[in-house]
Amino acid sequence: MSVVNLSALPKTGLAGLKENWRSDLLSGFLVFLIAMPLCLGISMASGFPPSAGIITAVIGGVLVSRMSGSFVTINGPAAGLIVVVLGAVQGLGEGDAMAGYCYTLAAIVVASVFQILMGYFKTGRLSSFFPSSVVHGMLAAIGIIIMAKQIHVVLGNAPEKGSSLFSTIAQIPHSLINMNHEIAIIGFSGLAILILWSVVKNKYLKMVPAPLIVVLVGIGLGKLFDLDHEHIYLFLPDTTFLPHHEETVGPKFLVAISDNFMSSFYAPDFSKWATAEFWEAVVSICLVGSLESLLSAMAVDKLDPYKRQSNLDKDLMAVGVGNVAAGMLGGLPMIAEIVRSSANVNNGAKTSWANFFHGLFLLLFVVFFPRLIHSIPLAALASLLVFTGFRLASPKEFGKVLGLGKEQFFLFVVTIIGVIATDLLVGVALGIVVKLLIHISRGVKLNNLFKIHFEIQQPDSNTVLVKISGAAIFSNFMVLKDAMMVVEPGKMVIFQLNDAYLLDHSVMEFMHHFQHDYEAQGGKCDFYGLEYHDAYSSHPLAARKQKMVSGYS
Repeated sequence: MSVVNLSALPKTGLAGLKENWRSDLLSGFLVFLIAMPLCLGISMASGFPPSAGIITAVIGGVLVSRMSGSFVTINGPAAGLIVVVLGAVQGLGEGDAMAGYCYTLAAIVVASVFQILMGYFKTGRLSSFFPSSVVHGMLAAIGIIIMAKQIHVVLGNAPEKGSSLFSTIAQIPHSLINMNHEIAIIGFSGLAILILWSVVKNKYLKMVPAPLIVVLVGIGLGKLFDLDHEHIYLFLPDTTFLPHHEETVGPKFLVAISDNFMSSFYAPDFSKWATAEFWEAVVSICLVGSLESLLSAMAVDKLDPYKRQSNLDKDLMAVGVGNVAAGMLGGLPMIAEIVRSSANVNNGAKTSWANFFHGLFLLLFVVFFPRLIHSIPLAALASLLVFTGFRLASPKEFGKVLGLGKEQFFLFVVTIIGVIATDLLVGVALGIVVKLLIHISRGVKLNNLFKIHFEIQQPDSNTVLVKISGAAIFSNFMVLKDAMMVVEPGKMVIFQLNDAYLLDHSVMEFMHHFQHDYEAQGGKCDFYGLEYHDAYSSHPLAARKQKMVSGYS
């Protein structure tokens, strides 16, 4: 495994800007092309004005990039928060969309203060408490909800107001039969482009962001169908199965945004602070936003060619500060967003200045070209969200979790059903409770559920021995994780696992990542005693139970 040369790391701050401005400027521009349509689509799907997503991305780039503890992440609105924010708008507004928007801004501000406090008290490590299958189940459920809601927009229709999620899904066949054909052509064209771009191999074509092509094709079709002016289109099918009907098309199918960006700012309304619905929104926004942001930052660190490690607590504080600003000005909550961050790395970004430039380009665009945004069809943006939702809940994701073991897949499905049938917080809590019950059924003692038994020894100057006894599971290994973070680099680290009667997937994943990161810095890592365990599946990181329990209590 290659060892990172610390002397070759890109500089940070103003020195980093001077050294890397060319690569960061180019990457920031390319990410801006991806971010702009996604910001608009996520904002409208969340029940916010289109400009809200742009406000958030501008703040995430220009402000948060100067404070964050990460290096190549891109901060902005994310599809994973659509369900939470839309639920807050509808629940707090009680039918009044604008009032719900302003109440939700207040919830974002309060949630952001909690994020700042979480970062200050160094709780970033708490992200480890959430089992990966539960997190993936949460994201898959969000993907299903996004697809269910946005497919109607792709078809030029809308479900009945106040419809439940199951009702919204049940109305999809009706929207298909009664689709607005000109709008559906725009929406399906966008989906076709995204699918094609996901399988194309030509490196020169891949340099052009697929969302940009979707938007440009959508604008072109919108001009062809004269969406700038309201008119009636008579649909005359050549079949008896589809009825003849008139379809009204016009500006209502385009993004509605003010020519003056300053008029897009709205103030939060804190008058519902004493209601249960307000605090449910606060907890949901804080929990999901913080968890997604931390997980994304850790994932991007693994993509970073320089293998730099983000300061997660500092990053969480910076995101919290950015969210306070976004909430006060009318924006969506932001996270460290994985898709745009991956593109940032692939485009050659070296420092957080790429995030800054991406926000700056967005600001310049909305100030100088607002009318171009108004020509984007809603169906084109909805196709981006449907595709994003599909990636979150694709058959590949189901297969990936199934490969980890049947119990992981069971947790995954339980969380999906829990989120869809109730709400996001209840669904995640249900997944965690089920995971704990599975561990208890496998013999984990109650006093071992939240307390891990381990000791770290140094038999010689070059060796660190980590002895783990009892059960090492998602709910108790954070103390071990903290202890391993301060192990001196360049040593031989040995995990002694003979007396560990249960190692769950979260712990196996942690040890795997620790080995990868530690050896990248020049150390060595080995595991003794795994041969005395049976895996619950053929996956190398599957949960393991001791073949014969040694009587540990």
